[in-house]
Amino acid sequence: MMALRAATVAAPRGFSRLFCTSSTPSFFSPPAVAAAAAQQREKAEPSTNLFVSGLSKRTTTEGLREAFSKFGEVVQARVVADRVSGYSKGFGFVKYATLEDAAKGIEGMDGKYLDGWVIFAEYARPRPPLSQENNMGSSYGRQ
Repeated sequence: MMALRAATVAAPRGFSRLFCTSSTPSFFSPPAVAAAAAQQREKAEPSTNLFVSGLSKRTTTEGLREAFSKFGEVVQARVVADRVSGYSKGFGFVKYATLEDAAKGIEGMDGKYLDGWVIFAEYARPRPPLSQENNMGSSYGRQ
């Protein structure tokens, strides 16, 4: 018993904090961090192009098109795939003919299962414009 007490006293403070069951706030609280990040990220403007995340590696472009075509006319669907393996990277894009169809697509598929995985659908954000520095390579040390 005495040896156990000596071991806990000798443990570094940070280590014992990991196993502390007190009600004081922890230094690591993922839900609070996730909520703050979600508030920081602004919502994208409504558009006909949707960003779909959480896709299974087995999800194909045709499967994505079929799932979203239940909610309106799909103009284009694309699952982004890894160049080497050919498997899905876990996200894709769906483009609808109208804004109303896109809104129905988000409402109908956001948080639903596709190929056994919960997917998330939201309006796609436009790509940020490429700056001249990005095209020229690293600007490290240049002024």
